[in-house]
Amino acid sequence: MASSTGILDKFKETQEEVKEVKSDRKLKVAIIGCGWIAEAHVKSYIKCPDVEIVAAADLIPGKAEAFFDGLGFDTDKLRFYPSHKELLDTEELDAVSVCTYNATHAECTIYALEKGVNVLLEKPMCVTLQEAIEICRAEKKSGKVLSIGFQPRFDENMKMIKKIVQSGELGEVYYIQTGGGRRRGIPTPFGTSFIEKETAGLGALGDIGCYSLDVVMNAVGYPKPLTVTGYKSDFFGKSPKYSNKPEYVDIFGVDDFAAGFVRLEGGIILDFRIAWAMHMDTPGDSLIFGKEGGLRIPSTDCWNGSVGGPMKIYHDVAGEQVETTIPILNNGGKDLFDMKIRSFLDAVITGSPSPVPSSQIIYNQAILDGIARSAELGKEIEIEIPEI
Repeated sequence: MASSTGILDKFKETQEEVKEVKSDRKLKVAIIGCGWIAEAHVKSYIKCPDVEIVAAADLIPGKAEAFFDGLGFDTDKLRFYPSHKELLDTEELDAVSVCTYNATHAECTIYALEKGVNVLLEKPMCVTLQEAIEICRAEKKSGKVLSIGFQPRFDENMKMIKKIVQSGELGEVYYIQTGGGRRRGIPTPFGTSFIEKETAGLGALGDIGCYSLDVVMNAVGYPKPLTVTGYKSDFFGKSPKYSNKPEYVDIFGVDDFAAGFVRLEGGIILDFRIAWAMHMDTPGDSLIFGKEGGLRIPSTDCWNGSVGGPMKIYHDVAGEQVETTIPILNNGGKDLFDMKIRSFLDAVITGSPSPVPSSQIIYNQAILDGIARSAELGKEIEIEIPEI
């Protein structure tokens, strides 16, 4: 195999300096749901000089107060509520971060939008496609900014994947393999909210599967999913032999492995698999096959928002089979979560489009929902998404 050097010039990434927009006043922000992911939101917000966190809500009595006290806040200066409705009925807010259980993402987001509040919604968007449809309808009616929490979008390597595909270097894309997972990694250190059906709704599918889907779906322009054949299992979560919390075996109610075969608009086939636990180091690298070239995206041991090593383009140059290695790109010392928060705030201030729009992520949610429903029915299903 020969290697190509000149071709890399097409994809040399010049990290553009993003000019942050600052509000001429303090934006009033609240946190709904004070679990572990909320900590990342709070730490990013406090880096923004134009933001003031004024309130929080959590269903568990005293949890919100203890959460902010643990982060060094003067809790006497904050207001705490036992529900998202009481918070939103009382406070005059510019924005909220919804950091609740997956199963309550939809109701909290819809209520906030109906109250005229901009929303940063943690991933996954929700549990079902119907919930996603209702969220999008509420967003459209409100005219407010809704951004979904996919911080890997801001990683320079993820941007490069999209840049390569959109450049036409691969030609027309016809097949994608993607996914990821952990040999052992069922997320129980934070309690049972990730593994109970009533709170999580989805397991590995929603937790890390949504990220893997977004990488490739965003690269190819988020084509509409048409049909899905899905599979899911819970062999590890339900086994005392493999569970790191044997006492959780009886309440484990979600998938720890899932796979799907998805037909997308434009004749693209998506072959997907995701795992919280498996007897394997990886379910495979992500591959994007085009009629003029292919792209290999090395997997990671555990999802970390980036790639597992230098990517490779396989193509022909002057009649010779060539492999072009894409060096790992850095993010200039910037934290992806901080970039997620700031991009949302900038959209709120300027009224610009959402940085991670629901119009795309509804397709992501449709695939997750489709895999789950197909697995339960034991047959291929068609995906129907109405006009919003």
